[in-house]
Amino acid sequence: MYYSPSRRNFLKQSALLMAGAATGFSGWAAKKSPKLAFSTLGCPDWNFDKIMDFAVLQGYTGLEIRGILREMDLPKAPIFSTVAARQETLRKMKDHGLSFVNLGSSSTLHFPDGAERQKQLDDGKRFIDLAHELNCPFIRVFPNNFIKGQDKSTTIALIAQGLDTLGAHAKGSKVEVLLETHGDLVHAQDLLTLMQQVSDPRTGLIWDVSNMWTVTKAAPAEVYPQLKKYIRHTHIKDARLVNGTPQYVFLGKGEVPILEAVDLLIKDKYRGYYSFEWEKLWHPEIAEPDLAFVDFVSAIRPRFSKK
Repeated sequence: MYYSPSRRNFLKQSALLMAGAATGFSGWAAKKSPKLAFSTLGCPDWNFDKIMDFAVLQGYTGLEIRGILREMDLPKAPIFSTVAARQETLRKMKDHGLSFVNLGSSSTLHFPDGAERQKQLDDGKRFIDLAHELNCPFIRVFPNNFIKGQDKSTTIALIAQGLDTLGAHAKGSKVEVLLETHGDLVHAQDLLTLMQQVSDPRTGLIWDVSNMWTVTKAAPAEVYPQLKKYIRHTHIKDARLVNGTPQYVFLGKGEVPILEAVDLLIKDKYRGYYSFEWEKLWHPEIAEPDLAFVDFVSAIRPRFSKK
């Protein structure tokens, strides 16, 4: 059973926001609000116009793109696939007062040398090129698995080399390559070992608190001081553990100390986006995006007014 606000509450909030937009309130609120974004992983069946319109209505200022209408290879998505399409997309984003904050690639860096590794690196490079054209500061890549039968240090070295390769490709652009804390690579010490081997300054981390905590149970206050040097972006989500498996719930309704992490970031004057990652594409049983995206804003915004 997943927590969700009632449809009546959702409609009431939307009506109030639309009324505010008509009086110019939304523009004022955007200036006063924290930097909030959501991942399109949460709305796999929305077209891009609906995504933008809903983001503005709810007070978001950024979009993290992880698929458009279930096309995960973003350079192939119609809104990005040609020069004219990219220019039109950028025009629409500007008209909406929105920014691209991250492009979520599927590039995975733990593979050993060979055709698969080259394919993964080539995919990462295509996303860097697209991000550069879209004035998007980051792309996301995966660490994913420690290879069975291979020493962990060897896999960490492969991931570090992959980050350096992609970082070198990003030279001359304003794009940085960010590794999400994900899969087997979620322990702070392993992440530190990795990042200390990476030499390219155009690399960093996405701190996905839930991915880490559901495996390690390490408190954000323990993890953040170790990793903050490398954190450029965040994924914010909550979950309950059911037989050891995360089940995603609305912010503050689960077991993940996600609001503690948010408070740490605020206190430390983190300047990046708080990006809501509602994994609707992978978990179709969870609440619909219109409910989830509204709830996220109402749950996180009060943290910024705490004294």
